[in-house]
Amino acid sequence: MASHFSGVLQLTDLDDFITPSQECVKPVKVDKKQGKSVAKIQIEDDGSYFQVNQDGQRQKLEKAKITLNDCLACSGCITSAESVLITQQSHEELYRVLRLNKQSSSGEQKVVVVSVSPQSRASLAAHYSLSSSETARRLTAFFKNLGVHYVFDTGFSRTFSLLESQREFLKRFARKEEDKKALPMLASACPGWICYAEKTHGEFILPYISTTRSPQQIMGSLVKSFFTKQQGLEPQKIYHVTVMPCYDKKLEASRPDFYLNEFETREVDCVITSGEVLRMLEEEGVSLSDVEPAPLDTVFSNVCGEELLCHAGSGSGGYLHHVYTHAAKQLFGVKVEELTYKTLKNKDFQEVTLEKDGIILLRFAATYGFRNIQNLVQKLKRGKSPYHFVEVMACPSGCLNGGGQLKPVADQSNKELLQQVEELYRAERLSAPEEDTRVAELYHTWLESVGEERARQLLHTQYHAVEKSTNGLTIKW
Repeated sequence: MASHFSGVLQLTDLDDFITPSQECVKPVKVDKKQGKSVAKIQIEDDGSYFQVNQDGQRQKLEKAKITLNDCLACSGCITSAESVLITQQSHEELYRVLRLNKQSSSGEQKVVVVSVSPQSRASLAAHYSLSSSETARRLTAFFKNLGVHYVFDTGFSRTFSLLESQREFLKRFARKEEDKKALPMLASACPGWICYAEKTHGEFILPYISTTRSPQQIMGSLVKSFFTKQQGLEPQKIYHVTVMPCYDKKLEASRPDFYLNEFETREVDCVITSGEVLRMLEEEGVSLSDVEPAPLDTVFSNVCGEELLCHAGSGSGGYLHHVYTHAAKQLFGVKVEELTYKTLKNKDFQEVTLEKDGIILLRFAATYGFRNIQNLVQKLKRGKSPYHFVEVMACPSGCLNGGGQLKPVADQSNKELLQQVEELYRAERLSAPEEDTRVAELYHTWLESVGEERARQLLHTQYHAVEKSTNGLTIKW
């Protein structure tokens, strides 16, 4: 791997896709040059390629590199156990920006913002035997010591995502008779699932998928739209980094839908994983346990006093929990105190039902891992899916078990580590999205009002079926 890329940016031990289904199908431009002779390609023992001309001259050929903008997320390379060169998506890129800031005049410096996901925070907390909130305070200090200006919590942006998902579900439920693809509504927070849907099932599956943005991309809207105006800055003057549990989030941030053409900047400039944060700590020769904690930045953080708050439900954001309880109350006047999950084929396929007088009013499911996702899609294609809503996640066990999370230490199993991470994640005090007064205020100031065009523009997105390329380069001979 090229030295200027992050050493930990290797998609090993990922279980996002069952198997790489094909080689990269990105169309390749072949420059044709006039010549009298035909060259041969020779492969050396070390795997390097040489072009051998008829006169015996040898020329070394460069390996092709693809960026996330090139990638079609075909499941051949971006999610297989290979090293993938992803430009502008590594902790070394963050270091580069911080170095440039130190070398530049104050007018040329960028304001660096880091938004940390609750799942990444829990993973680092487990590694250092800290509480989640204590980890947040120490991470704030660590990043600010490097030159970062603000450290936010994507739990805050997730509040918007949960509220928008609730509202979207009620609208879809109301039109389910005339729109046969209104339900089931499929959660949209997982970019691995979105890429799979766009590439593999295209126009058939996309209408079912919620248009609500993920917490990462809503934080992108908050930082590059609201925060920039609050600070009197242009969006391109802020460098926005997110810390995520999953490599696929790098791909999500690079989607053209989240690029601000007018300002030539992305809403999220760089995504680093929990593992890359650990790598940064190790490179600095610092243990998070030894970092003096700093006060939390409360501008965009789901916080009460000095403690961060959490949302009820799964470790993948709690979409099923919040949409279900909201729909039960709004549609049927039922206040649900506790959800009862029924495990189906395996622990990663569970369902929840709301019954009244023997009639099922709502049937929701949580489907994790692509084996379960494929079963769900096949049921949809056969018209046999009984669900109104499905929380879909690519990783088995969900986001807390994402491929970018920290790995077990010696004498620790994956199961033990995951259990520890889950306990730390759920130890935070719960907050109800509907009761967040700061979010309610932003709806009426930044977004002008609930359900208005500005809210649809900044809190929702769209999806694109990927055309299958049918040329000779896509065929495995």
